[in-house]
Amino acid sequence: MSQIITPFVLNVPESVLQNLRNRLRETRWPEAETVRDWSQGVPLSRAKALIDHWQNHYDWKRCEAMLNGFGQFRTEIDDLGIHFLHVRSPHAQALPLLITHGWPGSIIEFHKIIGPLVDPPAYGGDPADAFHVIAPSLPGYGFSDRPTGTGWNIPRIAKAWITLMARLGYTRYVAQGGDWGSAVTATIATLKPAGLLGIHLNLTMASPKFASQNPTPEEQAALKALTRYQRELSGYSLQQATRPQTLGYGLADSPVAQALWIYEKFYDWTDCNGDPESVLTRDEMLDNIMLYWLPNTGASSARLYWESFAQTEPLPVDLPTGYSAFPAEIFRAPRQWAEHTLRNIVYWNEVDRGGHFAAFEQPELFIAELRACFRLMR
Repeated sequence: MSQIITPFVLNVPESVLQNLRNRLRETRWPEAETVRDWSQGVPLSRAKALIDHWQNHYDWKRCEAMLNGFGQFRTEIDDLGIHFLHVRSPHAQALPLLITHGWPGSIIEFHKIIGPLVDPPAYGGDPADAFHVIAPSLPGYGFSDRPTGTGWNIPRIAKAWITLMARLGYTRYVAQGGDWGSAVTATIATLKPAGLLGIHLNLTMASPKFASQNPTPEEQAALKALTRYQRELSGYSLQQATRPQTLGYGLADSPVAQALWIYEKFYDWTDCNGDPESVLTRDEMLDNIMLYWLPNTGASSARLYWESFAQTEPLPVDLPTGYSAFPAEIFRAPRQWAEHTLRNIVYWNEVDRGGHFAAFEQPELFIAELRACFRLMR
């Protein structure tokens, strides 16, 4: 297995972008929903507005230049090509930070936070808070390779990330994650690799089995959120966990299907008061969607649910752990539930705005949370 790290430069051919525009132009639309809200999914008018912007106004080359400007790389780990951003800080005391996205996110989620994390003084911050940022694309996501065999589950990804940090020469680092990135990060912590000082999470799926016999108001809110998720919002996960291949045909062939499969989640999971475009621009959402469309990762990204969704409950985490609860997160675990698994919580904070895509939605708040947490671990 090669341990070579090679620079990766994006240069999507114009023919690929023209093919996308042609497909968008030839979309066959369904009839409009029979309700006046989003309860049946993305309303037709909102879908058409997004796709019109994608076809006629969106500029991929802007996003491409941004990603190339960060510094992109690839390396082979466990016989799979892994794509990652690696942005080194100019400050000598910078702490390496491994940050992992989830579904339907990507490294795009982090583009607003990288600069301030890497060079705090350039944004009015303290150089003592500087980080080197390492942001890999999950296997089957973005410009990482798509696995051709089974077995790329959360524990395997966690081991690959440990290998990545060692290969980069980091002997002392911290890790952060939300969504699947939270599971990967917590699993890394259970493996206790040499040099990992601690972790920060913005999602933890603590089990409701730890609820009190007489639940507190906080526990009641968590139980209510779980019930709503299971009844109204979990269809995507069941489909991806059971039949990702069948789903993948539509996502691979139709850019509209791929876009709206993700756009719906920006509505459901952001702190947007019913309008995702109040917190993320169309361009920002389409940048993220393009990291699924261009590399054709609709099926492979969904397959992570098939690989990992039914795995056993997480192992206890004994390393120092921080957790930031954003109000519109899918599920906010009460601390008394989380403590059954996260046994060394050194930082816990409830933020006043933001949702599932916290770094994307509220970058300044997210940065403040990471700085406050990791000051306790440097």
